[in-house]
Amino acid sequence: MGRVGAAGDNAAMESFFALLQKNVLNSRRWGSRQELRLAIVTWIERTYHRRRRQRVLGRLTPVEFEAIMTTRAASAA
Repeated sequence: MGRVGAAGDNAAMESFFALLQKNVLNSRRWGSRQELRLAIVTWIERTYHRRRRQRVLGRLTPVEFEAIMTTRAASAA
């Protein structure tokens, strides 16, 4: 972590919130907070976490990594 307000520290969160705003918040008009909350949680769980490539997983998405590991485990058994 760097100084307060350093661009490098904020880059990941700003990228996340830009995607959230583009894909969920600005996609339509929301009738209630609960409806928006559900849309945000759904987007994070179904799209962001499953499709975003993870450095720890060798630049694979979590779904791709799980498919590879499941195949390896099944063939080892």
